[in-house]
Amino acid sequence: MDKLLINGGSVLNGTIYASGAKNSALPILAASLLADSPLKVGNLPHLNDVTTMLELLGSMGVDVMLSDEMEVQVDTSSIQNLNARYELVKTMRASILVLGPLLAKFQKATVALPGGCAIGSRPVNLHIDAMRAMGAEVNIEDGNIKASVKGRLKGAKIIFEPVSVTGTENVIMAASLAEGKTIIENAAREPEVIDLANCLIEMGANIKGAGTDQIIIEGVERLEGASFRVMPDRVEIGTYLTAVAMTGGRVKIKSARPEYLSAVISKLELTGAEINFGEDWIEIYMGKSKPKAVSLTTGPYPSFPTDMQAQFVSLNAIAEGNSTVTETVFENRFMHVQEIARMGGNISLKGNTAIIEGINTLQGAPVMATDLRASASLVLAGLVAEGPTVIDRIYHIDRGYERIEEKLKMLGADIERIS
Repeated sequence: MDKLLINGGSVLNGTIYASGAKNSALPILAASLLADSPLKVGNLPHLNDVTTMLELLGSMGVDVMLSDEMEVQVDTSSIQNLNARYELVKTMRASILVLGPLLAKFQKATVALPGGCAIGSRPVNLHIDAMRAMGAEVNIEDGNIKASVKGRLKGAKIIFEPVSVTGTENVIMAASLAEGKTIIENAAREPEVIDLANCLIEMGANIKGAGTDQIIIEGVERLEGASFRVMPDRVEIGTYLTAVAMTGGRVKIKSARPEYLSAVISKLELTGAEINFGEDWIEIYMGKSKPKAVSLTTGPYPSFPTDMQAQFVSLNAIAEGNSTVTETVFENRFMHVQEIARMGGNISLKGNTAIIEGINTLQGAPVMATDLRASASLVLAGLVAEGPTVIDRIYHIDRGYERIEEKLKMLGADIERIS
């Protein structure tokens, strides 16, 4: 099993390109099921979750052609079955995203209850209740969601409580081919939701309000294929920016969308980092001084993203001063804390808040990744630790970061993948 070996202490300098956003690519690939002709999707990140979604579509008989440039053409005219099997679904919660498109286009679906990172409850009942509200009959049998509808799905008013990104995305896709108007209240406002809506609009959907808490979809009778380029990954960009705030140096990230990083940028500036950006790039400069501690509370977009919480725990562990990091989105997302403590971090947990006393330096140690973003926080900790850090179970990081060791090496980090 692969591991990452990091010798800390290197300052990061240079230029890298942002990868496409996994959390945008997965629903857009699922949306290909709605089209009557092939959908071409560009700027796909080369990640395990993306590969799994393509395998899932392929297992249904969908024709998937992938180019060397990671542009995929998906043609559903050859679809043979409407079953998302457990062998593929078990590794990825985003597989639930095929439920809405399959129901809307083919009037039935069987989707195994999904797996993925163990970071707390992400209930599928929000998806199930929404599909029922649109006229589907949905039952849980033998670990599978079995759903069907007579004729087309019907437009409905869907109120999400709590707000759900994948729930919003599933309903947008299902409603695009439903009969009548669907209104989503308390909709997720994440940029990835906007990206999905923009792709569907290119395919012929009638969607208004994406990026606000009310989205209105007027169903159409058919959608066609299109060509669409996935937005850059704001969490990957935020992770590399945080790494530089910890190590010092100057790094420019191209193919970025700074407007979607406001909450992270404002916190990084409070640490002492200097941030500059243009329309499609962002640059961070951090002098030799240590970052200043910064407290934060996670929340749905546009608040500070939960997917950046673990990285800032690492930053605060070596920052000047004390801080608190409060997690409001997932109830079990502090599993990285005990691993950073193994490296000397002074962190205590009280309910959903990490209380962090910044120390001078961390010490390299063998640590274990427990989920995707926790693994990123351990990489960041390893970059500043004294001595070698070995991170085990890095298959987690491969689910969300494209060639992380190669990009960090390009910036001067001493990091390598070992068996």
